Amino acid sequence: MKTRVILVGIGGATCSGKTTLAKHLRRILPNSVIVHQDDFAPPQELIPIHPVYGVQDWDRAEGAIDWPRMIKALDEVKRTGEIPPEHVSHDHLNEQKDVPIDDAVYEKWKTYFEKVDQEHRAQGEEIKWVMIDGFLLYWHPEVVDKLDIRVFLRVPQDVLKRRRHERHGYHTAVQSDPEGSLWRDPPNYWEQIVWPAYVEAHEGIVENGDVEHGKPNGKVPGLVLLDGLELSMGDMVDRVCGVLENACGASA
Repeated sequence: MKTRVILVGIGGATCSGKTTLAKHLRRILPNSVIVHQDDFAPPQELIPIHPVYGVQDWDRAEGAIDWPRMIKALDEVKRTGEIPPEHVSHDHLNEQKDVPIDDAVYEKWKTYFEKVDQEHRAQGEEIKWVMIDGFLLYWHPEVVDKLDIRVFLRVPQDVLKRRRHERHGYHTAVQSDPEGSLWRDPPNYWEQIVWPAYVEAHEGIVENGDVEHGKPNGKVPGLVLLDGLELSMGDMVDRVCGVLENACGASA
């Protein structure tokens, strides 16, 4: 049987809801997995020190991700539809709030994609879905090029800041140390490090460099922008599933 792997990028700032959205999609889509960009962070001792503020900078794109390792992993995932066996995720260590969706949305799309899966199997093709969530997903052109679907969640800065401060920290585990340690933001880390790095990494993909209000400018082809405050999580799941319905090229 032939295998078709569809990579679904779900990008957005820290605390924008991207991982929650990815997990809802994983529940709906048959043969689906999630790859978390956070799992490609370098070891803590290799995280650069900010030249002005003298603290580790986990957010600036150049140093926050081991890009060669991520690109290699995506190549493998695209080829097989499975996460490489040597890859270890630490997502389960991080605190995440449950954001439920309506059962009707879940049932509608689960039924639909199960039927699509059956139709394709009858034609000798297996579809595998890979959700890739990340806070720097649309910065590196090689990563962008590998994605078949590109979704971006946008949430205002004040809401993101509040959500970030409500979290107790982030686990910085890497492949060599799956349990890792808990990172807590130093004072003013949001204002000095997190938000400026987010703006720098994303101002090139929206009109006028306006990360809060600008429309996609075409630099990331086919970018689907979702407003994380105007839409409920159920609305976002519904919207993305509609995009995936077109991507899988089946009528059910």
